Amino acid sequence: MQLHQAPLRRVLRVDSIDWPAIPQSEGHRLRSLGLEEGALVEPLHRGILFFRDPLAVRVGRMTIALRRKVALAIHCTAID
Repeated sequence: MQLHQAPLRRVLRVDSIDWPAIPQSEGHRLRSLGLEEGALVEPLHRGILFFRDPLAVRVGRMTIALRRKVALAIHCTAID
């Protein structure tokens, strides 16, 4: 599933990231924050306006904000 579709408060493993779909500067920022294939992430909450942008995601001990366009490029699997 794509990260933007994932249920909130559920731990997921990042399977793949479509890096060409993400602007280069944003991709560099995400890599430096530890968002890469194999990382565990947890969607925490969505914005309340329009496209429910941005999405707050926990990566390790950090919480980062992702725009919907970026979350569409991240494919995850739920950890049971």
